[in-house]
Amino acid sequence: MTDTAASDSPAAATAVETPFQRFRAEFFEGRIATVALVVLGLIVILAILAPWITPQNPYDLAQVDVLDGRLPPGSEAFAGYTMWLGSDGAGRDLYSAILYGLRISLTVGLASGVIALLIGMVIGLIAAYAGGRTEAFIMRIVDLQLSFPASLVALMLVAALGKGVDKIILALVVAQWAYYARTVRATALVERNKEYVEAAQCLGLSRARIVFRHILPNCVAPLIVVGTVQTASAISLEATLSFLGVGLPQTEPSLGVLIANGFEYMLSGRYWISMFPGLALLLTVVSINLVGDHLRDVLNPRLKK
Repeated sequence: MTDTAASDSPAAATAVETPFQRFRAEFFEGRIATVALVVLGLIVILAILAPWITPQNPYDLAQVDVLDGRLPPGSEAFAGYTMWLGSDGAGRDLYSAILYGLRISLTVGLASGVIALLIGMVIGLIAAYAGGRTEAFIMRIVDLQLSFPASLVALMLVAALGKGVDKIILALVVAQWAYYARTVRATALVERNKEYVEAAQCLGLSRARIVFRHILPNCVAPLIVVGTVQTASAISLEATLSFLGVGLPQTEPSLGVLIANGFEYMLSGRYWISMFPGLALLLTVVSINLVGDHLRDVLNPRLKK
């Protein structure tokens, strides 16, 4: 009788909500962010499946025919397939080129973001925990880095290093690591003065364990938000460098290269060569920014309504 009453009580019937379930419920309460996440997921899936769902490999010059150049949307290519989004001046199918370009843009944005996050995270944690002259020296370097526009730093590095995906990633890492370092340092300074850090120090734990096992987990939330924003910024910056002709070569058309290839045809009425890659870039960047903005609201209790 007692067991039956206990099992029927409201406390027993209520399931314990995990932090992840709470986060998921709060995130999907935002309809705009949910739609943006779905759109971003579709973009990533299309980019991954590009070799299997596109009629042409725009990187393979043997599959590109100059006779197919500047065809309007819906035209039939010389090989027999339909170019639903038209073609550019080199004869590339824009549908195929956009999906392959998204692969490069997402790879560059994600790779540069992860590497810059790791570097900035370590430097920011060292500055916050060490304090004194070490912190002052590191933060002056960060301030010097942030005093230059990221686009200018990346432009100078790419101009010096040359074209290529690896060169672009290196330039974006150098241009963006300071944002992560400043974010981690500000959050770690707050955590360093809390009681659990003092308790860990009294227990004789090593500095590395205190920093990476106790302080770092409490800095993850702002890092996620900054990471999403900087990923979108990296994708835009790569497209800008490629548009200016100092990013990726013409044989590896990213979204910036595709937009640049159609710029000279805008006044002649061939709008699709630049418009469709531009829309793909806009949709990707806006989706990432909307997801990151909503993550900021969900992960920061002060911003919850």
